[in-house]
Amino acid sequence: MTWPEVPLDAVAEIQGGIQKQPKRAPRDNAFPFLRVSNVTASGLDLSDVHAVELFDGELDRFRLERGDLLVVEGNGSASQIGRAAVWDGSIKDAVHQNHLIRVRPAPDLYERYLGLLWNSPTIRDELSRVASSTSGLHTLSVTKLKRIMLPLPPLAEQHRIVDLLEDHLSRLDAADAYLEAAQRRGNVLYDQLLVSALAALESAELPFAELLADGLANGKSVPTQEDGFPVLRLTALRDGHIDLAERKPGAWTAADARRFLVERGDFLIARGNGSLRLVGRGGLITDEPDAVAFPDTLIRARPDLTRIHPEFLAYVWNAPGVRRQIEQAAKTTAGIYKVNQKDLAAVRVPVPSLADQERVTTAVRESRDALLQLALEVNRAVARSSALRRSLLGAAFSGRLTGDPTDLSEAEEMIGA
Repeated sequence: MTWPEVPLDAVAEIQGGIQKQPKRAPRDNAFPFLRVSNVTASGLDLSDVHAVELFDGELDRFRLERGDLLVVEGNGSASQIGRAAVWDGSIKDAVHQNHLIRVRPAPDLYERYLGLLWNSPTIRDELSRVASSTSGLHTLSVTKLKRIMLPLPPLAEQHRIVDLLEDHLSRLDAADAYLEAAQRRGNVLYDQLLVSALAALESAELPFAELLADGLANGKSVPTQEDGFPVLRLTALRDGHIDLAERKPGAWTAADARRFLVERGDFLIARGNGSLRLVGRGGLITDEPDAVAFPDTLIRARPDLTRIHPEFLAYVWNAPGVRRQIEQAAKTTAGIYKVNQKDLAAVRVPVPSLADQERVTTAVRESRDALLQLALEVNRAVARSSALRRSLLGAAFSGRLTGDPTDLSEAEEMIGA
C-alpha cells in the first residue's frame, strides 16, 4: 500500500521555544518551563520542571497544547538526534525552551500517529541525515524539520494504525518489564548472598586505609591527544572490574605517565559521578595490562595481600554495607557527587580470615557467573524486543500492518529471529 508523502510543515505548525536568559528568572509572571531533560527517549519526565518569566503576549504564543510533539534540537549522539515526546497536557500553561522544537499537528494529522511515526526507522534515518554536526553536536532546526517527509494515510487509517501498533507495543512493553524485573531480582539475590555469607563469618571491621599496601593515589587530568600515551576512561569501571579496552590517547609522554601506570590487582575507585549510586564504585584489574595509566576521575588502591584478597575486596566494596558508608560520605557540588582519599580511607570494611575470604570469593564468583549469564540472556531478549519494535513500526508506516495475530511473527521473520 502506498500513501502520499507530504512535508511536515504542510500538516503541522512548527515553532521554536524560549531562550533562557537572566531576565527570564521567575518573578512576577512565572510559568512552567520544559527543558531538554524533560524529553527522554522513553517519553516525558516531569519529575523536575523549572519555571520561567514570561512577558506580554508570550504565554499565548508559546503555551503548549495537548498533542504537541516536542522535538529535541541537538544531541551529542546521532542516534538520539530529534528524540521526541507527545505533550500530555498534564501541567497547565507550560511553555518550552529554545532547544525544544514544538510540532503542532493540523486536524488531518493524528497526534498519536505522529508520535509513533517519529520513532519509525524511516523518520529516524531522515532525522540523522538532515542533522548537521558541529564539534560533535548534531543539530536540527525549524527549517530542517519543515522539510521532513511524512507518509500521510487518511485520518481513519491513521487511527487504525495507532490502535494496532499500541496493542502490539503494549505486549512488548509487558515483556520488557518482565525482563527488567528478572534482572533486578538477580541483583538482589546476589547482594543477599554476599550479606548472608559475611554474616556467617567472624569478621573484623577495619578502616580501608589499613588494608592497603601503599595507600591511595589520585590520577592525573590528561587532555585527549592523537597518538598520545593511553589513559583509562571512567567508563572502564564496570560491574566490579576494569575494562582495559576503555581508554583514550592522552597528551603526555610515557615518562609523564610512569607513576600513574596500573598493574594487575590494582583496585580503582570512581572519584566523582552525577549519580550517587555510582560515585565511589570500585573495580579490580584482573588481567595483566599493557602500559596504560589511570586518570583523575579514578583513585587507585593497592590491596595488602597479607590482609585482604583483591577479588574479595571487589565484592565487599560494592556490597550494601560499604556502599551506605560511601554514599553518606559523598559531597555534592553542581550536581556532581564526589569522594576524596580521606573519605575512602575511613570506610570500614568487613575482613574475615584469608581462608574465609577465599571461600566467600569462590561462592560469590559462581553466583556472579550465573548472574552474568542471566544478564546476557536478558540483553539478548531486550535487543530482540528492540528489533521487533523497529520492524513493527516499519511495517505499520508502509501499510503492511494488518491487525492479524501473525503481525508479530512476520516482524520476527523480518529481523531473522
